[in-house]
Amino acid sequence: MLGPVILAASRSDRMRRLISAAPGTKQVVDRFIPGETVGDIVPIIEDLTGRGLELTMDVVGEDITTPEQAAAARDAYLELIDRIKDLELGPKVEMSVKLSMFGQALEDGHELALKNVRPVVEAAAAIGTTVTLDAEDHTTLDSMFAIHEELRKDFPQTGCVIQAYLFRTEADARRLAANGSRVRLVKGAYKEPAEVAYQNKHEIDKAYVRILRVLMEGDGYPMIGSHDPRLISIGQELARAAGRKLDEYEFQMLYGIRSDEHLRLAAEGHRMRVYTAYGTDWYGYFMRRLAEKPANLRFFLRSMVSKG
Repeated sequence: MLGPVILAASRSDRMRRLISAAPGTKQVVDRFIPGETVGDIVPIIEDLTGRGLELTMDVVGEDITTPEQAAAARDAYLELIDRIKDLELGPKVEMSVKLSMFGQALEDGHELALKNVRPVVEAAAAIGTTVTLDAEDHTTLDSMFAIHEELRKDFPQTGCVIQAYLFRTEADARRLAANGSRVRLVKGAYKEPAEVAYQNKHEIDKAYVRILRVLMEGDGYPMIGSHDPRLISIGQELARAAGRKLDEYEFQMLYGIRSDEHLRLAAEGHRMRVYTAYGTDWYGYFMRRLAEKPANLRFFLRSMVSKG
């Protein structure tokens, strides 16, 4: 299986240099990350929302080593929120943030990340939108959930992400559903050890369905993060069985993957949110997209050959 190998490479500085220099890299990166600046991304936001889609925006970048870099990440999100305010699209565009960008791994990182993310959550609320805290590797999750709980005291619409491949996630889902949270369920895109996570795709898929049922039957707002046609269909069935209306859950997919399906679901009346990333520090995000789906890797390799 190539997925674990690619995920390991996502943490390699040597592989970062090699892939960044590869002739076909930019073509594939542009497929998943359609811009480096706020100015680049504004036309994308206008186009997608004009097609009836909603968005969640991610400023890419995870390798934060100083408090100054963490503050810069905070300011990048605040700049984005200002532009969304100018576009008057707040209700259609939320933010997704990785707490590692806000200094979570630094000394006193939990407090630093909370300090940096709070102004972003406040600014988002002021324009009628919200923030979802992305899940990262399993060692960061207790901190993420604690920050999520703290933010929800003042901003109860703050969301979080849970990952189906982790053994702990079903219990996390029951707790979050009971508390009425906005919860995005994904399969998981980090290299996790067998002691904490399922390694087999079939087991991960079964866990995804079990957890999604918990969310649909709970008091929260489920966000189905998947491109898998079977899981999308199961999600619709579980929503109907739970008596949920179309505006009581949503689908989320990545920019650049199954774009026709985005439009199909929106046309059927579903809330369909496109996870759209931009920025210059794209490597970690890009490698996880390659690891998630063999077709993405094949596309990348073909591009390298055609440009070589």
